[in-house]
Amino acid sequence: MTSERRPDVITIGIHIVDILGRPVPAVPEGQGVALLDEIRMTVAGTGAATAVDLARLGMRVATFAVVGDDELGRWLTRKMAEEGIDVAGITVDPTVPTSATMLPIRPNGERPALHVIGANAKLGPEHLDWAVIERARFLHIGGTSLMARLDGEPSGEVLRRAKAAGLTTSLDLIGMPNVDHDALFGPCYPHLDYFLPNEEDALMLSGQRTRADAIRWFHDRGVGATVITLGAEGASFARAGEPETIVPAYRVEIVDTTGCGDAFSAGFITGLAEGRALLAATGLGVAAGSCVATGLGSDAGLTTRAALDEFVAATDRAA
Repeated sequence: MTSERRPDVITIGIHIVDILGRPVPAVPEGQGVALLDEIRMTVAGTGAATAVDLARLGMRVATFAVVGDDELGRWLTRKMAEEGIDVAGITVDPTVPTSATMLPIRPNGERPALHVIGANAKLGPEHLDWAVIERARFLHIGGTSLMARLDGEPSGEVLRRAKAAGLTTSLDLIGMPNVDHDALFGPCYPHLDYFLPNEEDALMLSGQRTRADAIRWFHDRGVGATVITLGAEGASFARAGEPETIVPAYRVEIVDTTGCGDAFSAGFITGLAEGRALLAATGLGVAAGSCVATGLGSDAGLTTRAALDEFVAATDRAA
């Protein structure tokens, strides 16, 4: 029964199957063949990958999404259930394919993407079970800009209702140029405890030239705290009205940057759930993101909470 489900964290958002190969310095012309070291298929997306990472870090997670009635959708749902995630909130829609991405990973870890939006465009408010959501402690929306029926006012209402129920709220996104960012994110800002963009997206959404100006811009619109990922530099956090603090990344050999932001979100939320201060929670997020960069795919390197602590103890900071 839904009334008996008591997750720590709710994830709502895009659920994707990634097919990744590395290294791919260039796509062969015509019908040429490139020989790779590794190909993997993983659970991905700022909703699904974050849910997997949260579960591996010891959180009880329930997720809400839409997948297609196809092999990819069944595989994704099964894999998430095997991670211990409550997948009863995944709806199957036979009219659309499951969202998927092909990622030819460059030797430096960069990841151009070939993407099918598919079922993620179908996720709407009617797919959410508030009897489950209101029993959780945290609500995280991941994938704004790729959820046509949930983006904008509907997401703002989800966040408002979650905060009213006492949940801590957070949001991550997929940065898309040439869209109405104010319409997509404006309704969300006043109901966000933590906004988790990367630096490039923070500047794009705010229209500001510097990170400091972007941070003030988000705070002026009601965001409780900005937590901005900075790639190899780590992450920045700032409570409303306060200057930022930088948490440096760890010194690792980068294999693939896919899913680093999702792992950061999972580590950060886990830190908050453990009662850590904002500095320490951001540090746990940075550790999780750095760890995932060491392998191929969104789940690479991040296995258990204890293993993440071992990674932190054994790995030097980048600065």
